[in-house]
Amino acid sequence: RQPPFRVIGDRLKDRFDGASRVMVSNSGSARKGNSVRSSNRKKDKGNGALANSIHTKREGRGRKYKYGFQLKPYNPEHKPPGSEDLVYLEPSPGFCEKNPKLGIQGTHGRQCNDTSMGVDGCDLMCCGRGYRTQEIVIVERCNCT
Repeated sequence: RQPPFRVIGDRLKDRFDGASRVMVSNSGSARKGNSVRSSNRKKDKGNGALANSIHTKREGRGRKYKYGFQLKPYNPEHKPPGSEDLVYLEPSPGFCEKNPKLGIQGTHGRQCNDTSMGVDGCDLMCCGRGYRTQEIVIVERCNCT
């Protein structure tokens, strides 16, 4: 049974907020890291055929990485990511400044809501550049009966 959608969303948001930047580190060549092609296969005494690697014991061997590489923290002071951690290789492009190459319009000159804590709020949208508030009074005619 699945947890409520809100619980799943909150967990994903927590993981997103705690995502860590990593870099890929080769733990050897792809051939070396792949247990099927590994030179650690044992010979079968019966007919000289190689034993199936999924049935051989892992005595004295270090952890094998499934794809022949491992993720190391970009900042060496951070712990390595766990199996359920979200990671990224490159930071996202900034949305504050205009970047036509990436199709980013920037936020200069946009209207924001100074009372909002969301993405339309001035603190987030103005990227720390500051903003000015303006009060506009609109007078309209009404038809009273």
